[in-house]
Amino acid sequence: MIIFLDTPISPGVELRLLRTEHAAELFSVIERNRAHLRRWLPWLDSVKTVEDELNFLKRCEQQVADDVAFSCGIFRDGSIVGGIGIHPIDRANRKTEIGYWLDADHQGKGLMTSACRVLVGHLLSKLELNRVIIYCAAENLRSRAIPQRLGFQLEGIHRQAEWLYDHFVDLAWYAMLASQWIECGHLQMTCVK
Repeated sequence: MIIFLDTPISPGVELRLLRTEHAAELFSVIERNRAHLRRWLPWLDSVKTVEDELNFLKRCEQQVADDVAFSCGIFRDGSIVGGIGIHPIDRANRKTEIGYWLDADHQGKGLMTSACRVLVGHLLSKLELNRVIIYCAAENLRSRAIPQRLGFQLEGIHRQAEWLYDHFVDLAWYAMLASQWIECGHLQMTCVK
């Protein structure tokens, strides 16, 4: 069973499961960051209204109820500043993928690295998964720096793997294994080998 409790990740910052009551605030953050996020994320055109966000959050709540996935907001001082979540878990192979985004004004402060560290630790220890995957646009160096900081291994580049509005982008494919996470010391800031 997927269990994720609201979790502090640093002073004043926590991960909270996203719920339908977050729709207006989450939409506001996305709307404010639309140009910034559009450069790398293909889902923005499906979120044009608060109602679109509400429908997304209803699907998220259903995924939690169905015990297959969850999405969290990154809250700083009680306000949403980003999102992080998992795609449906492949239980047969004990693996999942995570995705994330952050408000432009909150980048460069270590928030996403901390959020990923907490989430990956939860997935590998509490949910006993064996493998966590992160895909990033190959040219998105800020996003790629996060799995690199956490000791993920680059396993390859998927050429022209994602349609981004009017062109294809290559995706860098990173993975972390449970055994590797333990070797890295899962609570450390980085794993350098």
